[in-house]
Amino acid sequence: MFMIIGLVVVIGSVLGGFSIAGGNIPVLFHVSEIVCICGTSLGTVIISTPPHTLKALNKDLMSLLKPDPFNKALYLDSLKLLFELFTTAQRDGMVAIEGHIENPDESALFLKYPNVLHHHHAVIFLCDSLRLVLMGSVAPHDLDMMMDADIELHHHEEEETVTVLTNVTDGLPGIGIVAAVLGIIVTMSYISGPVEYIGHKVAAALTGTFLGVLLAYGFTGPIATLLGKRKATEGAYYGFLKAAVTAAAKDSTPMISAELARRAVASNVRPSFGEMEEACQSVKKSVAEAKAA
Repeated sequence: MFMIIGLVVVIGSVLGGFSIAGGNIPVLFHVSEIVCICGTSLGTVIISTPPHTLKALNKDLMSLLKPDPFNKALYLDSLKLLFELFTTAQRDGMVAIEGHIENPDESALFLKYPNVLHHHHAVIFLCDSLRLVLMGSVAPHDLDMMMDADIELHHHEEEETVTVLTNVTDGLPGIGIVAAVLGIIVTMSYISGPVEYIGHKVAAALTGTFLGVLLAYGFTGPIATLLGKRKATEGAYYGFLKAAVTAAAKDSTPMISAELARRAVASNVRPSFGEMEEACQSVKKSVAEAKAA
């Protein structure tokens, strides 16, 4: 929503300022310049980007139209899931959670938290890490290093779409100049024509530079920045899961493991200790009721 509002503000400010200065807005839009700039930009993306990254880019751009999913509600659900997993492991042994982490999509425990299960790659990261804890042959510090390497690789892969948009942003002003030069070439072929006609052609050529710079710094640049920040919030979620698993690997109690994970959450989406405690107590109550039934 805020992205759309921002884009509307950019467009309104540019067109409004131009109109206030006495400009005629329709003269800014020439199909030939738009086709040249947008088509060339799209072509450079296709040339330089693997198909799987193009697919991911489309998905990422669509996700920007929705609120950031890595919010307080997700972290509370994740804390409840982690607390229930660790409580089960503490009560019945690590082997008791093996079935849950082997097939999380079919696990009754994971299915209680669809908000968490929706983040497929994060769930796989959690389950793979817990599987190492279950094996018991990996020291906590080695597990920590392995998870760091996994997070770094995931971050590198996720940043590919941001890099694509950043490269487009860097190239758009130059592509705008190309469009402007082509417009000047066309103008020179009519140099013997009426002054008004030549002026119209020169203005059309200059809109190429205008559109290239505007699209770069008013559209693709800010969108790339926003996408990068979304990727950072996703990376922070992986760090949250890592903190919980590392604590569990050191035989911390379920509540301490949950608290250490909570401390790894950014302050703007971090549940309070009271909220976490209430969530964990609700898990205990639901488990007790299920056993009684």
